[in-house]
Amino acid sequence: MPIDTPKVSVLIPAYNAESTVEPAVDSTLRQTFADFELIVVDDGSTDSTSSILDSYARRDPRVRVIHTPNRGIIEALNTGIGECRGELIARMDADDISHPRRLEMQVALMDAHPEVSVCSSLVRMFPRRDLLGGLVRYEQWLNSLVTPDQIARDMFVESPVAHPSVMLRRSELIEIGGYEEHGWAEDYDLWLRYYAAGKRFAKVEAMLLCWRQSEGRLTFTDSRYSVENFLRAKAHYLQCGLRNAECGIGTPPRGVGSSQRPVLLWGAGKTGRRLSKHLLREGVDFEAFIDIDPANIGRTMRGKPIVGVDRLRHPGTTLPFVIAAVSSHGARELIREQLRTLGFVETRDFICAA
Repeated sequence: MPIDTPKVSVLIPAYNAESTVEPAVDSTLRQTFADFELIVVDDGSTDSTSSILDSYARRDPRVRVIHTPNRGIIEALNTGIGECRGELIARMDADDISHPRRLEMQVALMDAHPEVSVCSSLVRMFPRRDLLGGLVRYEQWLNSLVTPDQIARDMFVESPVAHPSVMLRRSELIEIGGYEEHGWAEDYDLWLRYYAAGKRFAKVEAMLLCWRQSEGRLTFTDSRYSVENFLRAKAHYLQCGLRNAECGIGTPPRGVGSSQRPVLLWGAGKTGRRLSKHLLREGVDFEAFIDIDPANIGRTMRGKPIVGVDRLRHPGTTLPFVIAAVSSHGARELIREQLRTLGFVETRDFICAA
């Protein structure tokens, strides 16, 4: 392949990353897979990030630095996509570290499985001493989702792939519109759009990215990454799937068709209440809440009745679609087991959200 058309473009946005960008770039340049370019978008840094990156570009022809005014992560990423020449784009952040075989193993999976649009990997957060319990549980959950079916099943629970771990097909990323601003996390929005378009996700079952967790990460500082805005995103794309067969909720047979099937929300606790608010704002007119607490059955919430599981055992003429909105992993598994026992098929007849 000619040098000006590498197989892979590694895309890193950088802003005031002088303390971390060198290990990130070094880990990329040490890859066992040789046919790549490194595109770094310097998003108007005010520290020494720019000079560090320019030094790399002078020493290594694989490195190209794009200097822009500070416009934020979405503009930086879309600018970078426009500069990438590779068939595949590997995302990475300026404070993370890639395993030497990351590109080699992800390219192998993408080449062997042309039906896969997004290839991630297992990740290890660091520094370990600073990880709180919630992050440890998220890492464990994230690394438990490997196959396309596992990832699709939990798409509305939380972001099922770590953004800086992914490899994507450039043509598909451009076709789907790149990164968009909707007031919630740009990476989760992208995964939900890929999912809605019927694209498949997979992971290399190996730890290929060390994912830095620090107080300065956008995840912790930008309101777009708040729990409330994640719920807004989930409600928007659930509504999309419920209303539009072209944007169906899950794997074939796709689309729920709200005009044909009633929608029930399983979960009258905190998660169900919060998600229901955003579903109603999106125009999802679900029929009722389902709850297992006898004290709640017969009451109303947000103008909807709270009913028991018997409503699912005697569905009437049409099998309803169920959104199981609970945050506890254990409770989710119990609901899944009960729905499967009743003949419901996940992603076709029900979806879990949190």
